[in-house]
Amino acid sequence: MITNINIVKELFKGFTVQRWNDKIRTVELIEMDKHAHKMFIAYILGKYEEQNGNYVNWDDIIKGGIFELLRRIIISDIKSPIFYKLKIDYKDTFHKLNEWVYQSIESKFEDETIKQEFHSFLNDETSLDPFSLRILEASHIYSSYWEFLKIIKQANPEGYQINQIELDLLGMIDSKLDLVGMRKLITRRPVSDFIDLCGQLRFQTRWSQTPRLPKTSVLGHSLFVACISYFFARDNNAGSKRMYNNFFGGLFHDLPEAVTRDIISPVKMSSEEFKNLIQDIEADLADKEILPLIESSWRDEIKYFTRDEFDDKYLNEDGIICRAESTDDMNEKYNDDKYNPIDGQLIRAADQLSAYLEAWSSLKLGIKAEDLASALDNIKSKYLNKKLGQVDINSILNSFDSVSV
Repeated sequence: MITNINIVKELFKGFTVQRWNDKIRTVELIEMDKHAHKMFIAYILGKYEEQNGNYVNWDDIIKGGIFELLRRIIISDIKSPIFYKLKIDYKDTFHKLNEWVYQSIESKFEDETIKQEFHSFLNDETSLDPFSLRILEASHIYSSYWEFLKIIKQANPEGYQINQIELDLLGMIDSKLDLVGMRKLITRRPVSDFIDLCGQLRFQTRWSQTPRLPKTSVLGHSLFVACISYFFARDNNAGSKRMYNNFFGGLFHDLPEAVTRDIISPVKMSSEEFKNLIQDIEADLADKEILPLIESSWRDEIKYFTRDEFDDKYLNEDGIICRAESTDDMNEKYNDDKYNPIDGQLIRAADQLSAYLEAWSSLKLGIKAEDLASALDNIKSKYLNKKLGQVDINSILNSFDSVSV
């Protein structure tokens, strides 16, 4: 099994790694948020390249995004300029650094296949498709530039090396302008507003009425859910399209909150009528404020990710969206790219696992709040003795130490 408590906890550390911590920041900039924004950008860049007739290896984009996040979590104390200097000018030292990264996390992977994939990612530059790697690199650069331009430069207008940092970032962007999407972003086409909207999810704090450590944003939470949804899909031997849908379905599942804000679950679920009303409002606002910012050919896919996002869905022979009964049903009948399958129940389980870990971590660190304790009990009760295909959610939840208020 790929999904286990150790790898889940390792990913969660991404919420504690701060960025630009030698500069004045008007908000905390967190590694998980940055990588989430990066993967939204990677989606846009990849879609433009497909539209331009180029083949995009989405499997490699997803794996490369997750593996780079894990590497950055482990080497969190190394600033990006030093990281890139090691990579380019001191290859032997960089190789030793990557071996140390691998040794630090090796025991947390229980699945030998993904363990070997991570090792290859660290040590073999040819392990990922070069074009997919270029998309990831461009996404990484633009998400860093977005942080710099929107936050760091504004708070440090006369700060040390600010001008040089901007020149360096613009130089790196210039080297990726062969990508259609990068040209669209840098020239402020409507899709750049879409990326701005996604980026603003980092300012929306989850559990906004409950003190927690670490605080998590809707943006970072979205990537955490995407990573776990991808691992769950692999645990169920999902096909390529199903893994793609589960990852990006997890990433986009809270996108409507960019225009509605994060409505806490107790309020959202207070009645079936109110829940349905919120869903209708989200859909309406998405149609008016989000979908017009992206190319029309992508809109149906975004709707597929964000509407009835926790339903197991597939397309029948006529292209009509249908509901599957269970994850076992998805495994046995619809695990084929032609059905365009997406595991809403697995995405929901990843969403709940994220909430569980957010509450558990805060209680573990000494924050005594009834809301947090209640959340643990409620989530555990939902998944008591429940399996989703090959994923035993109950077992994963029971792996966490017990905490009390």
